[in-house]
Amino acid sequence: MPTRRPLRTAFAAAAAALLATAAAGCGDSGGLQEAGATPTAVSPVKLWPDLRPASSPAWPYDEGSARTVKGVTVPGDDIREVDPVAVVRAEIAAKTADYGSKGAYHETVNRIQRCTAGGGGTGCPLLTPYYRDLTGDGRDELTLGFRLYPTNQTALRVYTVENHRLVQVLEDDDAIIGVELAGRAVIVRSPAGISGYEYRTTWEWDPERKAMVFSRDEFLRTGKARHSHAPVPSASAGAR
Repeated sequence: MPTRRPLRTAFAAAAAALLATAAAGCGDSGGLQEAGATPTAVSPVKLWPDLRPASSPAWPYDEGSARTVKGVTVPGDDIREVDPVAVVRAEIAAKTADYGSKGAYHETVNRIQRCTAGGGGTGCPLLTPYYRDLTGDGRDELTLGFRLYPTNQTALRVYTVENHRLVQVLEDDDAIIGVELAGRAVIVRSPAGISGYEYRTTWEWDPERKAMVFSRDEFLRTGKARHSHAPVPSASAGAR
């Protein structure tokens, strides 16, 4: 699970407070108003130059890692010959804590049995697989998505072939509303707790780590927000 959510919660709380303040000032009659003199540009000022550097990260951000998928072969080193259903079943077998009878995603085990070879089938949790070169080596990688029942989460995975083995280079579970492949980056869109906004997380290939690493987390406006009188969650609230 992504570990950047505590930061997201605090940011969402601050944004909600700002929206509430803006809404309180919307009672005027409209019309043009003078904005005043244009402020003079000021160069950046470095604060506290003698501050001792932190010895540990503020939040345990996902940094990306790779692991070999056991039990799945790659015929002719061609990732398109790998059965996506077999890949998901291999993950289920390797993560009994998540997919066992008491695991958070236990229903996924039953649903995956409904999948036909290569995906498809009524009730199959596997989404359409996509193939694109995300590492820059001229060969396609496999991008997989599958629903994590009974939750509203979706698993996002990226696989490559290394030394004749299938290697997972991205693992992200989230409440996903959209995924985009832009060049060699994977962009994940997730709902925010504030109406009219969403999170967009970008993962990019790191040739040194040989994995897709977290590179950007944005909080973006997508439409007209509906002002709510609901209390603003505190920064210490649980993950969404």
